[in-house]
Amino acid sequence: MKDTVVDPAAGHPRRWGILGVLVFSLLAVVLDNTILNVAMKTIADKTVGLGATQSELEWAINSYTLVFAGLLFTFGVIGDRTGRKRMLFIGMALFGLASLASAYSQDPMQLILARAAMGIGAAAIMPATLAIISNVFPPGERGKAIGIWAGGVGLAVAIGPITGGLLIQHFWWGSVFLINVPIVIIAMFLIAGLVPESRDPKPSKLDPVGVVLSIIGLVAVVYGIIRGGYLGTVASAEVLVPTLIGLAVLGVFVWWERRIDHPIFDVRNFGNVRFSSAIGMMGMVFFAMMGGMFFLTFYLQIVLGFSPVQAGALMIPFAAAQLIFAPLSQRVNERFGAKLSATVSMIVVTGALASYAFMEQDTPIVLIELVFFVQGAAMANIMPPATTAIMESLPREKAGVGSAMSNTVRQVAGALGVAVLGSVLSSNYRSEITPSLAGLPSNVQHTAGESLVQTMGVVQALGDRGHALIKPAFTAFLDGMHVTALVSAVIALLGVAVVAKWMPGKARPLQQAEQKEPAVV
Repeated sequence: MKDTVVDPAAGHPRRWGILGVLVFSLLAVVLDNTILNVAMKTIADKTVGLGATQSELEWAINSYTLVFAGLLFTFGVIGDRTGRKRMLFIGMALFGLASLASAYSQDPMQLILARAAMGIGAAAIMPATLAIISNVFPPGERGKAIGIWAGGVGLAVAIGPITGGLLIQHFWWGSVFLINVPIVIIAMFLIAGLVPESRDPKPSKLDPVGVVLSIIGLVAVVYGIIRGGYLGTVASAEVLVPTLIGLAVLGVFVWWERRIDHPIFDVRNFGNVRFSSAIGMMGMVFFAMMGGMFFLTFYLQIVLGFSPVQAGALMIPFAAAQLIFAPLSQRVNERFGAKLSATVSMIVVTGALASYAFMEQDTPIVLIELVFFVQGAAMANIMPPATTAIMESLPREKAGVGSAMSNTVRQVAGALGVAVLGSVLSSNYRSEITPSLAGLPSNVQHTAGESLVQTMGVVQALGDRGHALIKPAFTAFLDGMHVTALVSAVIALLGVAVVAKWMPGKARPLQQAEQKEPAVV
């Protein structure tokens, strides 16, 4: 493919059409995650799904995000070296094939492995989209373009839950993955016809040792955390050994990255206050949000009794708020500065997460919808300015590197949030439901005590005798949800402190005038 030379001052003449293609390409990646949230209850069902346990559901989410995070930087570098359009095209093909494999998985382990393969494709897609945006748009339009890109993500978030609910209602659970295939095929035709090829004239070297160390370390830590939630204790060797091994490997990873001149995750960039504060805020938001949102599917579909379609529709205010406010966030950021706008938004997110600790079985649905909308609006005013700050902290020709680092932190934080807060929920639920399971066979007690879904499965199997378990199961879940929500709010509150302390304030006109942009090929 022949590279297209882009005038840094004017940008590519077809840049807005290219942006549309990139947003559409990203649709499948984002759509898949939001659809999966609605489908988790069905996948956990032994009759119509795969009978996945809560820990297996966590792995179905985290196998994707950990592989995604582990390979993001490497694929960003490969794209900078071999061509971002080529990498985007290959990533779409891999994602489509892995989606097909996920749809026809026969057991939870096959689904976990297929989801990991989807993570490989997504890791090739995500950094390429932002790198191409930075390449084809001039500095004055880049913030707006990233805002529209974020709005496209919001659109996918908006249509994901309701789409997933409709698919689950009318087809089998695998349809939530099969829907990706036509999107991928259309996107590949559009990429081939419209997106220009570009490369970094001085690309970084690959770092296979760093990739292996990061994946082994993260998987071991997450395994230990999820195992702790499954067993209901952190004192077991099954929890401590993998967790400590993972932390040791991650320590070696940091040492290795500081030692070499071509790291996959350059920790030296954290010396830039604007970069480190923005990326730290993003990590804390995703840790709190992904972990906190893990319980919402079960709360809406089991405790409140809504169908998958209804549960998907109930998530629309959250997504609609992002869709409405994300394109406007750059204007807010320019008027009030990153520090003020991000601090206020983080406080609102913290309040929204804390509010889940007060939701019960009889909480008015209007109030829940209002919280979703407010949280979505606040998130919309965090992510685009943070992404812009991260991208502008590095030279323009290193756009793939910046994109990969921000997405790596976001995905790792999200995976850890699901693991840690999912384990908090699981441990609290098991401890509270155990007394109500007395008298049942020991193996049934252990299965029923793992999650609300498993308890309800035992209720169905016992028939009339199981009805007495419903009320204590709901009570145990709600208590666990309340604790998990408060923990997620505390994490978000730490993000408020990070932003208020270190995020740079509004730039003075002189500073803005002095900013210069390096040339791009």
